[in-house]
Amino acid sequence: MGNNSKSLRNSSPHSSRREFIKKTSLGAGAAISAPYVITSNALGADDVPPASDRIVMGGVGIGNMGRGDQGAFLGRKDVQYVAVCDVRTNAREEAKRKVDDKYQNTDCTEYNDFRELMGRTDIDAIHVATPDHWHALMVIEACRNGKDVYCQKPETRTLAEGPAMVQAARRYSRVVSGGSQRVLQDYRKTVEPCWNGELGTIKSINVNVGPLSQDCNLPAETQPDTIDWDLWLGPAPWAPYNKARCDGNFGTSGGSWRSYIDYSGGGMTDWGAHHFGGATFAIDVRELQPEEVVYHEDENYLTFRYPGGKELTHNKPNTGNMVVVGTPGEKIDAKPLPSYKGTGGIYGDFIECVKTREKPFRDIEFGINTVAVSHLGIIAYQLKRSLKWDAAAQQFPDDAEANRFLDRARREPWTL
Repeated sequence: MGNNSKSLRNSSPHSSRREFIKKTSLGAGAAISAPYVITSNALGADDVPPASDRIVMGGVGIGNMGRGDQGAFLGRKDVQYVAVCDVRTNAREEAKRKVDDKYQNTDCTEYNDFRELMGRTDIDAIHVATPDHWHALMVIEACRNGKDVYCQKPETRTLAEGPAMVQAARRYSRVVSGGSQRVLQDYRKTVEPCWNGELGTIKSINVNVGPLSQDCNLPAETQPDTIDWDLWLGPAPWAPYNKARCDGNFGTSGGSWRSYIDYSGGGMTDWGAHHFGGATFAIDVRELQPEEVVYHEDENYLTFRYPGGKELTHNKPNTGNMVVVGTPGEKIDAKPLPSYKGTGGIYGDFIECVKTREKPFRDIEFGINTVAVSHLGIIAYQLKRSLKWDAAAQQFPDDAEANRFLDRARREPWTL
């Protein structure tokens, strides 16, 4: 992808747009070849911020969660939504209609190839809700092109993609947010007693989630003209078209891309991003990665051990989901509980941080640490043994067999 990357903008995200609006509103429009009309909406009427103060956005992957993400951003007065991208014609056209209906014009541009959208210098931020095998490549490409990114969970398909995404966000000074709204919204009742000190010193938490993804051997079907199948596959191994292979339904046990190894880690990463995210937040290890994964062969469950002694178990027998073990009778001092910035939940948190350049609640590093738990667990179950993990080196020390699972081969030209 490096040869196709656009150079970063040298100016701040809003400067060129603000300068343009300023010039035209002061009568400089005569110097522009085509007429440009400043509407009352553009100037900020009806409680809408002027165009110079709105975040210009586009979306890549506009189906299921992508459709929901688009609606959330499109509904914000401080966002100007200008472009949609999807390799499926029907999804792309529907997304454009939604934007055009909102603004009562036909200005939204649709793209089949995400690189064309990311090359636009007027776009400040994008949201990504493609299948998982595309996430890392798109987030990195967006950062290279000076875009802030809201990326749906699970953020990665492999362990190796995580550090590359964090590095891109930091190198290009981008705001990159993961997309699990459940971490705070669904699990607050688990998180708050832990952070308030009500449970004493926290020892462990259990998560029940699954299954792992599976091989896909679906037969070839006639490929419709309404999908760019080669671009849908992208870095994944070539495979014949089958509608169930690329179906975006939320099932993880077959009949959706979430079910298959080439595109996803199955329920272990899909729902794991939510559950492990809430669990690591509750026991305050979201800034860390486990140092060991213990495989309990007799009962087929895992224990993730963190620096400092806290533990996270997966599918521990006779233990409910999100069950915390503290220290009975002990009460410790409360810690301030991190929360969303701005208004409007996790979407508003991202937009606020685009404006302020703060790290969002689900900063990419937190998302990567969460999904690393899923990937480490998958590898331990596949190898049916315990693993040591060196988070600093991002390797399994002296374990060549396990290190073969760090990444997956990608079709050219889609390399990290």
